[in-house]
Amino acid sequence: MHEALIKLSLIKNFSRGKVRDIYDLGDQLLIVTSDRISAFDVVFPNLIPDKGRILNGISVHFFKSTADIVPNHFISDKVEDYPAALHPFKDYLLGRSMLVKKTRVIPFECIVRGYISGSAWSEYKRTGTVGSMMIAEDMQESQKFAKALFTPSTKASEGHDINISYREMLSHMDPWIAEYLRDKSVAMYNHAHELLKKEGIILADTKFEFGSIGNQIFLIDECITPDSSRFWDLHTYEIGTSPTSFDKQYIRDYLNKSGWDKQSAAPTLPEDVVAKTREKYLAIYKIITGKEIT
Repeated sequence: MHEALIKLSLIKNFSRGKVRDIYDLGDQLLIVTSDRISAFDVVFPNLIPDKGRILNGISVHFFKSTADIVPNHFISDKVEDYPAALHPFKDYLLGRSMLVKKTRVIPFECIVRGYISGSAWSEYKRTGTVGSMMIAEDMQESQKFAKALFTPSTKASEGHDINISYREMLSHMDPWIAEYLRDKSVAMYNHAHELLKKEGIILADTKFEFGSIGNQIFLIDECITPDSSRFWDLHTYEIGTSPTSFDKQYIRDYLNKSGWDKQSAAPTLPEDVVAKTREKYLAIYKIITGKEIT
């Protein structure tokens, strides 16, 4: 464990997620994004160099540029704006952390799909549905939907998230909240899809999380990163195939072919898989932010 992380963990109410370390600062949180990689709800032994800085930087970029679409929890990613007790850890925190509003998490993943892939494609092949919604037309893998679909899932603290229908989500909350989450998620997806398409990237799908403070709802966690989204190369995109991606799908594809049973301990990833993953993440970071990781 990094020396600074050991010292930071002395802050009250430290928690560790699969990728993010969260420090409770009262009415604010410090979110530190690590270089850990997870897939199929398992954290792997390897680190992906610079991954934390890439994810954090992309989230900051979208939080800043989309606040007019939906308010979000972002306060600052400048260490000098953090409480003074954190300033000694600037070298560790710089680029991989952000100070955010502390919200009450709404326990649903808000997934928006513009194209049929992943678990949506698997469900469609079994039942002809996506998110328990009947799909009228015959579809092929990676084909674009007539309009983006909102397909939520439960947000599990342990184990696997479970895909549910929007109707089932409605049964767990006030209708106006569910409608707000759906409409803002779709608006965010459509905005990013059009933006990235101009840069030669297809945003196939992505997921959002939300939290509340009083009666106001905020976009939280991460935003349109390669951990939470599928990014495809527009120039090589072809219906009926699994397109070239700039996201975690590369790791999933490797694991599916590796023979790992997804039940035993997570295997160590080969060095070339780590390097290729980093390369893909760096590429999408530059496309989105226009910057290099230095």
